[in-house]
Amino acid sequence: MFWTLTFTRYFIARSVSAFGDAMLTVASALAVGEIYGATGVGVVLASWMLPFLGFILFGGVLADRIGARPLMLAADLIRLVAQGVTAVAFFTGTPSLWLLITCSAVSGTAAAMFSPGVNGIVPQVTSDPHRANATIRMANAVAELLGPATAGVLFGFFGAGPVYAVDAATFAISAFCLAGLRVSRVSRAASSTLTDLREGWREFRARTWIWSVILVWIAYGIFLFGPLVPLGAVLVSQDQGPSSYGWMQSAIGAGTIVGGLIALRTKPRRPLATGAVAMFGYVLLPLAIALHAELPLLLAAAGVNGLVWAFWSIQWQTSVQTQTPPDLLNRMTSYEVLGSTGSLPIGQALAGPVAGAVGAERVLGVSVVVGLLGSATLLLIPAVRTLGRYSPPDAGTDSDGDDQHPDAGRVRLG
Repeated sequence: MFWTLTFTRYFIARSVSAFGDAMLTVASALAVGEIYGATGVGVVLASWMLPFLGFILFGGVLADRIGARPLMLAADLIRLVAQGVTAVAFFTGTPSLWLLITCSAVSGTAAAMFSPGVNGIVPQVTSDPHRANATIRMANAVAELLGPATAGVLFGFFGAGPVYAVDAATFAISAFCLAGLRVSRVSRAASSTLTDLREGWREFRARTWIWSVILVWIAYGIFLFGPLVPLGAVLVSQDQGPSSYGWMQSAIGAGTIVGGLIALRTKPRRPLATGAVAMFGYVLLPLAIALHAELPLLLAAAGVNGLVWAFWSIQWQTSVQTQTPPDLLNRMTSYEVLGSTGSLPIGQALAGPVAGAVGAERVLGVSVVVGLLGSATLLLIPAVRTLGRYSPPDAGTDSDGDDQHPDAGRVRLG
């Protein structure tokens, strides 16, 4: 039984935090854009992303050193203050751009402290990380659907102040739930920050199945994930009208929930290989957009896109959580997050200029090719293809030796 009181608290914390994060982008776009235009929006969003990428490795070190729960709790409290200050500034007048940039940077830094523990704490709050990840992923999909809609409605009726106030409240709820968690500390020897970083990097490099996936994801960030959102928004809105893009996003969210349900009921013996096969379906969405597909086909492709992404994410998170030593998990997660998200802004920034030169359809065509090649590459890498599902030592060994990975058995759950 994984649905314990401890997991319930963590589940609520993650869900409301995801809801707040989903509100934040829309809140920034609407509130900042109304005052400072598109340039202001870009600067404020960049002021969040740059500290996030810059401090994520240190977040992993601190989470391994002092524990994920206290660091995540502190991060939520800091974001509560930052968003609360922004809310007060909107309630009392027109905030300066520098105030918005500063609060955004503080929030991004706090998010860098929060993110590594998202993986690291799961094995501490449940005896079944796979089902826990699937349940959390479905909740996050709902949050990602409701968060932007809530932000838009609040802004339309009440203005920016209430949007940021509600956003701040989500971090307060998350902090309250995290404060009530009772999890054991993972013991480890004291060392310097530089030593911790080197040790995390050494262990990261020693696991071919991790770093090879991240290399593929770096290419995806530039050629697949990065161009998809900006070019998809433009082409779909031009072809079908602005509301169609909203329907497409809803279809992605619905597919994500279905993917979570499928992952909840299935535990592949080769999780990454199964996930890589599923990821071939991810390219249906950029393909449909590039071919100017009619709305029904577009929505179907979007649904498949969300489904396979959720399925892959759950296989990946569970593999990292269960096949990485507990005292290294947060640092491994920080390297993973940095590698998998660091290239995304490059792809987003290049998408517009390159599309202007060669056409958005051709850029998305390249996205399709890179997506297919990436999935095929993962299946050609033995360390990825043969990685088995983790089984606790007392659960025995699968008949085909699925616990053959050298880290299997080093992490005891529960």
